[in-house]
Amino acid sequence: MRRISHPKTWRVQTFSRERERMGKKIGEVGVEDLVKAGLTMEEAREFEEILSGVLLRGGRRRRGLDFDPREAWRELVAHKVLKPWHPHGLHQLVYYSVYSHWDVSSNGPPLSWFPSLYLMECSFHLVALPSCIMKTIEMACLSQYQSKLTNLGKAMEIHGPRLLGSLYEDPITSFSLFHKFSVQHPEAYWPIVLKEMSVVFHKAPKSILERTEKSKQGGTWFPGSLLNIAECCLQPTSHPRKQDDSVAIVWRDEGCDDSSVNHLTLKEFRELVMLVANALDATFSKGDAIAIDMPMTVHAVIIYLAIVLAGLVVVSIADSFAAREIATRLRVSNAKGIFTQDYIVRGDKKVPLYSKVVEAAPLKAIVLPGIGNNLSIQLREQDVSWKDFLSTVDRHPRPNYYVPDYRPVDSIINILFSSGTTGEPKAIPWTQLSPIRCAAEGWAHIDLKDGDVYCWPTNLGWVMGPIIMFSCFLNGATLALYNGSPLGCSFGKFVQYQDLEKAIVYVLDEAVLYYTEVSFLYKLSALLLNGALCEGVDFRLRLIWVDFRLRLIWVDFQLKKIWDAGVTVLGTVPSLVKAWKSTNCLDGLDWTKIRHFCSTGEASSVDDDLWLSSKSYYNPILECCGGTELASSYIQGSLLQPQGFGTFSGASMTAGFVILDEHGVPYPDDQPCVGEVGLFPLYLGATDRLLNADHDEVYFRGMPTYRGMHLRRHGDIIKRTVGGYYVVQGRADDTMNLGGIKTSSVEIERVCDRADESILESAAVSVAPVGGGPEVLVIFVVLKKGFNTQPDKLKMIFSKAIQSNLNPLFKVSLVKIVPEFPRTASNKLLRRVLRDQVRHEVSVRSRM
Repeated sequence: MRRISHPKTWRVQTFSRERERMGKKIGEVGVEDLVKAGLTMEEAREFEEILSGVLLRGGRRRRGLDFDPREAWRELVAHKVLKPWHPHGLHQLVYYSVYSHWDVSSNGPPLSWFPSLYLMECSFHLVALPSCIMKTIEMACLSQYQSKLTNLGKAMEIHGPRLLGSLYEDPITSFSLFHKFSVQHPEAYWPIVLKEMSVVFHKAPKSILERTEKSKQGGTWFPGSLLNIAECCLQPTSHPRKQDDSVAIVWRDEGCDDSSVNHLTLKEFRELVMLVANALDATFSKGDAIAIDMPMTVHAVIIYLAIVLAGLVVVSIADSFAAREIATRLRVSNAKGIFTQDYIVRGDKKVPLYSKVVEAAPLKAIVLPGIGNNLSIQLREQDVSWKDFLSTVDRHPRPNYYVPDYRPVDSIINILFSSGTTGEPKAIPWTQLSPIRCAAEGWAHIDLKDGDVYCWPTNLGWVMGPIIMFSCFLNGATLALYNGSPLGCSFGKFVQYQDLEKAIVYVLDEAVLYYTEVSFLYKLSALLLNGALCEGVDFRLRLIWVDFRLRLIWVDFQLKKIWDAGVTVLGTVPSLVKAWKSTNCLDGLDWTKIRHFCSTGEASSVDDDLWLSSKSYYNPILECCGGTELASSYIQGSLLQPQGFGTFSGASMTAGFVILDEHGVPYPDDQPCVGEVGLFPLYLGATDRLLNADHDEVYFRGMPTYRGMHLRRHGDIIKRTVGGYYVVQGRADDTMNLGGIKTSSVEIERVCDRADESILESAAVSVAPVGGGPEVLVIFVVLKKGFNTQPDKLKMIFSKAIQSNLNPLFKVSLVKIVPEFPRTASNKLLRRVLRDQVRHEVSVRSRM
């Protein structure tokens, strides 16, 4: 097995270059510091007064009394002292000053968000107001994140006393205990979750789990059951609340910023899926593999679910692949047809897509127009347009109705592929268990529910495409799709608060403006529940005033009817956040409705996370790390645990793992350590087969046994910190041996990214000299726009930073500045390609 070690006295890297630069404690920050951070003198004086007042009220700034930085930050966030529109320099100053003397080695990572146990009821009635206004008010109240209002918190309050007995206290205190129970007793946990999602079996399972078949190390889940998971996505249910008039999807095309978002109700969506399913029956046979190679548009989502509904298999291909890569995936999956577009339209550019499919394979293609209703290309003889494909059901008696194809739960519905960083990509089959798994994590960790709008810029060729789709449709949330580049202001506008909702919250805040020292939820409750708290004001008159103002807003909205998506949960990748931050493209936009963010794909930067979280008044960022073969994350954040920037707060529900030392021996569960992760094999939704590789060889052979379980390989190197948080250090394949000490690329890159203000991103690789000897460290760099820092200068800066923060023996041998890094379709950094470039250069030089 692959191993990584670390020196016995390894120093814990400080979490931020900015913290070192600022140095002052929060109590020492004055007006001059605030002006340097970007405020005017008048703004600085006002902010300093507010800052002092909040810390004094929290008892954090009395003379001679030191404070807990976590409590100070909690107070500042709770009072919304820092605003989304404040300059980032101010956010940096306050955050890094709060944690200026924080010792990571003894305290663990600094925390950025905290769950709350306190529950303030917010049930009130404004008679006959439109339902969308009432829903807005309801979501504003729910956004306060009382733990007992979360999906998992509610379930724990109901089932915790029964399952844990007297050990159960509350959702926050008992979370770790409940998680451990879910790992040890999945048969008791999964029935709870299934009742919360719209998973309906056509034939009920004999049991939740059978463990008798030793050849299936992951167990047999829901034996004997039949269902169609696409049908579960499309049918109305009472719990979660999904009605025919519920909004299933909202979307907008690039270039249509001034138009309202498009939307499909659940009924409209279902009828379109069934129309396409009928057309598939007229064109292909049951069980055929049908590829999708196009952006994740509303049409792509309809096609995906129609393929599954009709009993066929989706082959997921990212739209960025070259013809050769498309051909490989079509060959491995034995695809019988493919859905694609003529062009991908991005701004003024038309990127050919159909031509790549033509070059890749001769199989039948159904081609959609990238823009408008008509194709702008000539098709091959065997291919058909989207319009002609749908016309095959013109004479169908009920074209918008379809009887689903019910199959066993372990039937394949989707073939996805690994990133293909080494050799031929692994063909990973998803069964009907896979959507159940990813949707369950959407319910338990991401807290998706009716009323949420979930957006994640992605593609059906990457695992996050199906994950976000099933997470929405099985939990009653709305899927938000943006057909265009997510890098600019147009995407940010699509995400932002709806104008209607901004006006509503403005009225409610205005109505209780004089309650400036309590939370929005408390103010709202004080006004609408108990008029006695409104000193000197007649409660009934004030309530009538609020009701009247809201009605005026509704009338005005009916006249304009221009709104954006109003996303409540936004998924990202760190490189996307870095791009938003470096271009300031979100300036002037309102992302305050976002309840929380999710992040995956690569290691996050603390400062980039600080910037992103500030856009929604420091709502949490939930880090997620998993894999296509798991259909989920094995570690991720939870709203029942405090969160820290760039860290994972724990394992996913029912997921168990250990961290292995260099000898393959697990570290104790409470010990800070670094090593390769070994997953417990009993994992609903994880693969039990591969289409073009030996599953046992890839995931189990060479892994040790732990407590009678043969551990499953995942390949990540992770660090467990003091306090039980986790940081992903990279892949086992990305480890480097520098002077006999093994370290990860990610650990070095974190230091380099913060070493100089000119650095946009860095990539660390190591190569052995041609004549032998120790590996040498090479740093690739992408500079920010407007900077022209020379490689030799960066080499000195990087060496000093690495020696100071990681190990004094590490030395940078070469710095190479490049315009961009090679990445996979899922945006993962291809260090292998960079390593090969360096090896080639070293080889050429040695022959000269």
